Amino acid sequence: MALQLWETLKDAITVYTGLSPATFFTVLALGLAVYYVISELFGSSDNHPRPRSVEEVQPLPPPVQLGEVTEEDLKQYDGADPKKPLLMAIKGQIYDVSQSRMFYGPGGPYALFAGKDASRALAKMSFEEKDLTGDISGLGPFELEALQDWEYKFMSKYVKVGTIKKPVPVTDEAASAGEPAEAKEADVAKPAEDGPSADGAVEHTNAEVKE
Repeated sequence: MALQLWETLKDAITVYTGLSPATFFTVLALGLAVYYVISELFGSSDNHPRPRSVEEVQPLPPPVQLGEVTEEDLKQYDGADPKKPLLMAIKGQIYDVSQSRMFYGPGGPYALFAGKDASRALAKMSFEEKDLTGDISGLGPFELEALQDWEYKFMSKYVKVGTIKKPVPVTDEAASAGEPAEAKEADVAKPAEDGPSADGAVEHTNAEVKE
């Protein structure tokens, strides 16, 4: 079978090219060699270094530890300023997500989460403004489990750089804490205002004895 195909191929080469099979394959080999030499000399663009984008040339700076900051301070790290790191918080823990700027940076699908504690929004997979908060009260078990998965993902992929400072609520007890001391001072000062002093009483007694 193979011998018949070879004989058929030789006949076709002779008929269509007018060359013997040996001459045909020699010319073909020379043509390929010339093509290879020309390709190497004038080379394709693949062999030359391509200009890289700014993001590839400049590596990301190491994460900067912020410590404890307020939610208002966190807003300045939403990616609007390219010179600042891109930060995001989950359950009060702040992470540097600069390496995923294409997702959390301006124009990204999760850009509205940047610069905020988006715990509630992540738990509910919500993009509503009212859910962009760290308040997770009232969430169901499935939503809390989803939030836990997000937290594990951030802990394993990103560097924690700080925590959100929780505001201290002012309670009625704290407001009234200073009242006893003020009342005590008023009680101490009251006898001096209402009645005679001790020295006055002694002088009055001495006067009666003399009489």
